[in-house]
Amino acid sequence: MLSFKEFWTKKTLLALGLGQFLSLLITSTGFSSSELARRGINAPTSQSFLNYVFLAIVYGSIMLYRKQALKAKWYYYAILSLVDVEANFLVVKAYQYTSITSVMLLDCWSIPSVMVLTWFFLSTKYRFKKIAGVAVCVAGLVMVVFSDVHTGDRSGGSNPRKGDALVIAGATLYAISNVSEEFLVKNADRVELMSLLGFFGAIISAIQISILERDEVKSIHWSAGAAFPFFGFSVAMFLFYSLVPILLKISGSTMLNLSLLTSDMWAVVIRIFAYHEKVC
Repeated sequence: MLSFKEFWTKKTLLALGLGQFLSLLITSTGFSSSELARRGINAPTSQSFLNYVFLAIVYGSIMLYRKQALKAKWYYYAILSLVDVEANFLVVKAYQYTSITSVMLLDCWSIPSVMVLTWFFLSTKYRFKKIAGVAVCVAGLVMVVFSDVHTGDRSGGSNPRKGDALVIAGATLYAISNVSEEFLVKNADRVELMSLLGFFGAIISAIQISILERDEVKSIHWSAGAAFPFFGFSVAMFLFYSLVPILLKISGSTMLNLSLLTSDMWAVVIRIFAYHEKVC
């Protein structure tokens, strides 16, 4: 059993601090998506597109300057990008049908998914206490879905059941993406991962936008109220994607997803101090 001094190492403190900053970033993307949905802007792939463009430009420039050969096959990054784009699409799409609270709670489904995937593919070992904690997490998710099914007006969405299904599907894809990124960042290179994820993600997003969201993008009235959350979402996602590989290398994908659990706490803090809402 670890002593107190062994637990509070610089590595642990760095992982905890970085995890909470990432949690705050993901909370801000949730508020941005919720605000855009409230304004009738329903273009989930378009929201993520700029993030991939930023990744491709920033990390692609570094990669070109290095002039190094790829450490992993290019099609690994193409498949990862497809999974990541669709994960973002499903979760952002869910804000059209259910509340930000339900989305943030159900997004926790990625934790048991990550644990199963890391155990199966990365041979990560988990003790009984961690497994018991995940079982409690899953039980809570079941209660959220049950509540949305039987009390639709509580969630404040037009179709809570559909929104819940989208979040769970997106969280599963996020888990696949996180575990794949953990493998690549430990066996390949962080800059290579970010640049090619951005490159292929931008291409896939552009194709999807031209097929599914072309009319929606054309109909957007670009006022300050619409532009701020739209571009704010992209900047927060760029920072999130840039820092995630660092935490994955330090502590792994399970620690990442556990850190993101506090996004609900940050959501309450933002509601109180930014929106001056009373939270009962």
